[in-house]
Amino acid sequence: MSDCDALQGCPFFNEMMADKEGMTAIYKRRYCRGDFMQCARHMVKDALGKDRVPIDLYPNMQERARKIIEDSQKHPSL
Repeated sequence: MSDCDALQGCPFFNEMMADKEGMTAIYKRRYCRGDFMQCARHMVKDALGKDRVPIDLYPNMQERARKIIEDSQKHPSL
């Protein structure tokens, strides 16, 4: 499987996780270089656009991602 197309410029890794090398490696292996379609950040980016991805959304927060997408569909102006 190929790397996620957002990996290089992902603010989560470049800003939130910049000082957490160990955790970064685990997340990247699982979500960015693995099944990135399961990444919560990727889910929101695909559904709503990259500007709607919260900076504090971790890749493993799929339930929160689904809620963000669902809320956006119920209330498009949010």
